[in-house]
Amino acid sequence: MLTAHHSRAPSIPQVEHTDDSVSSLVDVDSPHISSVPSDYESQSVKTDTQAERQEREEEIKEEAQKLKEEAKKVKDQAAAKKESAKDKARKNADNPVVLGNAVGIAVTAGVLGIGAYRKYARGELTGKVVAAWLGVVGLFGVGDYYVSQYFFKRYPPKN
Repeated sequence: MLTAHHSRAPSIPQVEHTDDSVSSLVDVDSPHISSVPSDYESQSVKTDTQAERQEREEEIKEEAQKLKEEAKKVKDQAAAKKESAKDKARKNADNPVVLGNAVGIAVTAGVLGIGAYRKYARGELTGKVVAAWLGVVGLFGVGDYYVSQYFFKRYPPKN
């Protein structure tokens, strides 16, 4: 005999109704709500945040002006040094020590450049080779300094 099973679907969950969910809403009639003054639109600074921002902008403008002035001073000093160096180079263009240094630097740069290119073309230019050449250039510079000091005693530079 077949018996009919009557099964029921599970009950649908119900939403529990409480007044707790509306207790956090702001009451518009409460005294903590403030209104703006009637002359609000005519005020140049309307909020504290705006006033603070304007103060910061003024500070930034002042600092930028100071930096511009300092940069102008540095630029003027550099220009003066440049002119002084040009003048000194013109005056000492016929000094044999200065000419010897210029020729020595040009020859050294040419030899190193050609040598570096040849090493590069053969795939032999490594960090160790470059470091060794830099050491040689440093030694050349030190030697040149002392030799130049000796010859500057014989042929003093013109100021």
